[in-house]
Amino acid sequence: MTDCGCEKARRDLEEYLRNEVCHTEHTDITEHLATCAECRDEALVARTLTEVVARACREAAPEELRDLVLSRLRTAQATHH
Repeated sequence: MTDCGCEKARRDLEEYLRNEVCHTEHTDITEHLATCAECRDEALVARTLTEVVARACREAAPEELRDLVLSRLRTAQATHH
């Protein structure tokens, strides 16, 4: 029995989404995703999750919280030295 490409596409999906696979593999996975709705859905979920996490990481803490954390870190450092 030969794999229809799902196993490879799923195994390399994270690298594919980060453009970390070679051109040939990228083309193979792109072609597979074009014809396989199940893998395409999995890729969409992975891409969406990656984008949401990246967006959340770019958000800054409120200034008051940042100042409080820095103040407590300074206090902790001063008492441990």
